[in-house]
Amino acid sequence: MTDRQVEDLLRDLAPQVLGVLVRRHGNFSACEDAVQEALLAAATGWPERGVPEHPKAWLLTVAGRRLTDEWRSERARRDREVAVALREPAYAGAAPPADEEPRATDDSLTLLFLCCHPALSRSAQVALTLRAVGGLSTAQIAAAFLIPEPTMSQRIRRAKQRIEAAGARFVLPASGERDDRLRAVCQVLYLIFNEGYTASSGGDLHRTELTAEAIRLTRQLRRLLPDDGEVTGLLALMLLTDAHRAARTGPGGELVPLAEQDRSRWDRAATAEGVALVTEALTWSPPGPYQLQAAIAAVHAEAPSAEETDWRQIVALYRVLAVVAPNPMVALNQAAAVAMVDGPRAGLDLLAPLDADERVAGHHRLAAVRAHLLELAGEPAAAREAYLLAARRTTSRPEQRYLELRAARLAARR
Repeated sequence: MTDRQVEDLLRDLAPQVLGVLVRRHGNFSACEDAVQEALLAAATGWPERGVPEHPKAWLLTVAGRRLTDEWRSERARRDREVAVALREPAYAGAAPPADEEPRATDDSLTLLFLCCHPALSRSAQVALTLRAVGGLSTAQIAAAFLIPEPTMSQRIRRAKQRIEAAGARFVLPASGERDDRLRAVCQVLYLIFNEGYTASSGGDLHRTELTAEAIRLTRQLRRLLPDDGEVTGLLALMLLTDAHRAARTGPGGELVPLAEQDRSRWDRAATAEGVALVTEALTWSPPGPYQLQAAIAAVHAEAPSAEETDWRQIVALYRVLAVVAPNPMVALNQAAAVAMVDGPRAGLDLLAPLDADERVAGHHRLAAVRAHLLELAGEPAAAREAYLLAARRTTSRPEQRYLELRAARLAARR
């Protein structure tokens, strides 16, 4: 088994092993630390020695022993340590007990809900999900978000402390809370994907380790909840968006906008899967925000060229999306689509109210879309100023270079 195959296996097993340990012992923080040590031992040992016959059992044994050693050092917990030791199975070469496997699905879903507990900030939910459910090390998560490892370690530690302080238990939320928590899970996975697809800072446009992990975790969530249309829509949206990745940058890493991309470089398999998923979901599920965004992405995907895009259908979908999930980013994208149907002036009129919305007024995307529409409207001087404003506001170097280049091209035409 290759190193990559071992890594993929460990990421699949990480939430299953953690779920078993938390259900058995109750201490989320200690169990999560123990699983991380077991994953590290496996990652360094399995490629050389080979994967054990029962890898999940191996991880449970190593993590369980780590817990036992930790508790043995605390005299006040000797009674619990004895109980744990008596309950710890001899997993080294044997198959796991029959009652473990049926619980894997519930445990993984419960773990996702726990990592997205409302007591946590969104950034803490993202970090904890990547570590506890994704099986990534603190160093890997820190590197993906371009922050120091000690900073990420503190963020994860505080997240676990807040969960414990909130009295969260390792059980599925009650039915009244479950929908809200599932929305939080989907938002966290989408945030992870978006940070990977268009990195918010740094010199690279993509962080493929994050997009790949977001898609993997969303696939897992769909396996757990196959009858949820929004989960299916989220997976479709990620696949249809990520299918463009190879065409989004030029030879020098420069950003290539959708209208100028070489569509032959789009991932056809991901596109076909995404279109099939959203088409299927819309036949039996009320359309939610992720399904509608995936449907818009599917219209783009099915157009042979930018000129043949069915913009009227896209505008219609945005109108529905604006009712289902009104927010300034939807309004921003809707304005860009309307401009393609009714002209740039119509799009600029829709942008005007967003200047008073503090959620988006200072965002580089508002300035960038306005710049594009001003350019289409034949106002190069105003468009150039808007491009430069957008370039100053973004912290992504590839986006900054692209916006500065657009401004320079307009200046050269004068």
